[in-house]
Amino acid sequence: MALVEELVGLVERRVVDPLEILFGSDEQVGPVRERLRIEAEVWAAQLLGRDDALAVRTAARLIAAVFPGDDLFDPPEEWWRTAFGRVVARRVGHPGREAVPFATAGAMLGITRQGVHDLVKRAKLDRHPDGGVTTQSIRERLNQPQERYAARRDHH
Repeated sequence: MALVEELVGLVERRVVDPLEILFGSDEQVGPVRERLRIEAEVWAAQLLGRDDALAVRTAARLIAAVFPGDDLFDPPEEWWRTAFGRVVARRVGHPGREAVPFATAGAMLGITRQGVHDLVKRAKLDRHPDGGVTTQSIRERLNQPQERYAARRDHH
């Protein structure tokens, strides 16, 4: 599963590798590396499961651990195209933000900024009073059942 592999790689790069550097050897962090795959499978199941509150808590814990900092979490637009970014967009929206610029909304939705303008114009996304698009409307759009329209021909 792509999400599990991505979580393993992300936690290894951001958490485990720095520990190995600090401790000076892999011997100290070897058990952590072994446990990481199991934990990543659990996190993926929690992120994708039915329990919304658990998914939000899991996303928050992972973001806090792998993207630490005192500033508001504000990933680059390409992050939203990752497996973890897509699940965060769908389950949380943008952590810590009520609204995002049209470009970020497009990245979260996987469409162009112009596509976001079109959806706002057609009232499919909500414009925030202070500008941009509400993260709630982005999340709601991502969680709508996908409708597929096939071209139909009427045969007379």
